[in-house]
Amino acid sequence: MAPKPTSKNDVLKRLAQKGPVRARDLDEAGIPRAYLQRLCDRGVLERVDRGLYRLVEAPATEQSSLAEVAKRVPHAIVCLLSALQVHGLTTESPHAVWVLIDRRARMPKLAYPKLEVVRASGRAREHGVETRVIGGVDVQLTTPPKTVADCFRFRRHVGLEVALAALKDYLKKRKGSIDALVEAARADRIYALMRPYLEALA
Repeated sequence: MAPKPTSKNDVLKRLAQKGPVRARDLDEAGIPRAYLQRLCDRGVLERVDRGLYRLVEAPATEQSSLAEVAKRVPHAIVCLLSALQVHGLTTESPHAVWVLIDRRARMPKLAYPKLEVVRASGRAREHGVETRVIGGVDVQLTTPPKTVADCFRFRRHVGLEVALAALKDYLKKRKGSIDALVEAARADRIYALMRPYLEALA
């Protein structure tokens, strides 16, 4: 007996189980976009922002927010408080997703989740970026040493206390070498400011 053909609804549900779905993802899978509205009407999917959907039963977590941002703003790099949380360098939950974009990039406009945006260019933006799969989505984020250096660079946004706490946790939890931290600080042109704190704590 031949196996029952997989319905487009099932294919779409499987896509959504991997993470948030954009309307364009359906085009790649050969599914008409009308199926999005059908599954929303049935209470299977929910629209979280324009062109972005997720399973209703999917738990809304900080990690799922990062995946949703990466889907909508692929050039954005998760940084600062959000990256600290991913790397286990803070116990606090950010009130928004912090992202780093190029100085010349257009400001992303999302209804959800809330974004905090900082800008940089050249080495300060390109150095110390890694990719992790979160909720089935490739998410760019700053490495632990770059995240700590960024906290000093953007201390007016996050506070010097946060930067110092991140530096202490980095050294205590051995999230990377001191050389990597120095290199990241130099890429951020912040080494002169960080050096006394680093020498006092290392």
